[in-house]
Amino acid sequence: QVQVVEAGGGSVQAGGSLRLSCIHSEYITTTYCMCWFRQAPGKEREGVALIDSDGSTSYADSVKGRFTISKDNANNTLYLQMNSLKPEDTAMYYCVADSRALALEVVVAGTGRGLEVWGQGTLVTVSS
Repeated sequence: QVQVVEAGGGSVQAGGSLRLSCIHSEYITTTYCMCWFRQAPGKEREGVALIDSDGSTSYADSVKGRFTISKDNANNTLYLQMNSLKPEDTAMYYCVADSRALALEVVVAGTGRGLEVWGQGTLVTVSS
């Protein structure tokens, strides 16, 4: 059974940076879509960034220009580089893998409902 495990969360001051990582238990190249979602306390889960098997990416408007999603196929690892962090970026961040060919723009705009494999999450806290 495919599993994904996140790491790299923590506490940082506004304006700072963090890099999240996500290790995929199988071959990341066979997974069509790798995604980051987040959920802040009291808020609905939202898409952050996605990358497909060809390397195409899509970002939520709220993180464009600040966050970068990337992957290392050789090490089956997904990354999310987060720069210029804001207090509103505080949330639990989830790594998600899906084997289907999905419309990235549609997925990033949604809540992730129905996506196949979810990690346990890693907490990011940004203080002002």
